[in-house]
Amino acid sequence: MTDVIEGHDADPVVGTPADAPGPVDGPAEAPDPASDAATPQAPDAGFVATHPMEDDVEALFAGDTGVLPYPARRALALVLQRRYVSAAAHPTEWKALLAHQNVLTSRCHDLFVELVVDRDYEIAYKRQVREDGLSVPVLLKDEPYKRVETLLMLLARNRFRQEQGAGERTAHLDAEELVDYAAGFLAQDETNLAARRREIDNAIATLVREHVLTEVAAGRYRVEPVVEILLPVERLRELTAWLRDGGSAGAGARDDGARGEDDGDAVDEDEETDA
Repeated sequence: MTDVIEGHDADPVVGTPADAPGPVDGPAEAPDPASDAATPQAPDAGFVATHPMEDDVEALFAGDTGVLPYPARRALALVLQRRYVSAAAHPTEWKALLAHQNVLTSRCHDLFVELVVDRDYEIAYKRQVREDGLSVPVLLKDEPYKRVETLLMLLARNRFRQEQGAGERTAHLDAEELVDYAAGFLAQDETNLAARRREIDNAIATLVREHVLTEVAAGRYRVEPVVEILLPVERLRELTAWLRDGGSAGAGARDDGARGEDDGDAVDEDEETDA
């Protein structure tokens, strides 16, 4: 949106009184256009001369033609590299992202990627642009969470909401809580408990790797606010109903969570979103 600057009323022109004496040297001569063109004009004191952004940016490497300052580039690269960027984990990049949000959003749009900045949770993440009638190369791949990962995310989200409701700024879970919760959904006739335990441990490691959980001490994890975004209310209701039906694949809801765009997996270069 272009800002509209309202002009001030022009200062009244002070006229020459009718009875003022005329010039003593005869009638005034017409100004010489050539003389005026040769005379440098003083710049308007109310405006600052503009210059291209690239004039302010020092090259960071040989052949560098980028126009963004170093902090903005770091913020953009981090957004593209990670599932999300948070003010808590990356305070410097978060500040740079906010300072250059418009231009970084534009850079993402050039790649058919949407930059989402949630100032309430102080989180920034990206989404693949999908528009009816528009065919674009897919950079971010949708990949569902596995069943056990989904179970642990449900527990993490519920704990996060409970602690927020109690006025706490952070929520934590112990490894024992996570294991016991997931194990409670095992089939009654399950016999390979060792394999199931490895599956649960791998699910915990996945959520840590994707920064849904952060290990703050041995066997103790902090729940990150991104869980609210990964499991919105609508999806939470769907998964809760799925659990009430036994958590089986044929229970109506999918047996995995909505992982969203996964920036860690490669996508075939010919894969495109088609209307």
